[in-house]
Amino acid sequence: MAITYSISDLAREFDLTTRAMRFYEDMGLLQPERSGPGGRSRVYSGRDRTRLKLTLRAKRLGLSLTEAKDIIDMYDSPRDTGPQLRKFLTVIAEHQKQLEAQMQDLQANLDELKEHQREARLLLAKSIDKAASKKGGAKVKVNDVA
Repeated sequence: MAITYSISDLAREFDLTTRAMRFYEDMGLLQPERSGPGGRSRVYSGRDRTRLKLTLRAKRLGLSLTEAKDIIDMYDSPRDTGPQLRKFLTVIAEHQKQLEAQMQDLQANLDELKEHQREARLLLAKSIDKAASKKGGAKVKVNDVA
């Protein structure tokens, strides 16, 4: 007999809400069987569990749910994995380019912040030195001002 899971089983295992599980079902990523009165209870198969795991992995990689579904659905098709792997490589290469561009933008922002900090520290040190010299006090080093 095949192992099955309830919506709460999978939600708990993957730290999701049951609402998120129903959303993935609405998106066509999961296709549980229905049981009980009026088919109100969802019964998930091992296949659904695997699809959920792959969906969450795709999300972590930055893929949209539509992209994840397209790739995961390809594994339900004929046994030739060539098209699936080519599609997967194309999608992740595009995401890699996007992440690298974002990383460059973030590094530029960090560099700019560091420059502003350096300039602000110099200006602050000059104003402290100026105030101290008016009062005959000691000079303050830039590193003392943080």
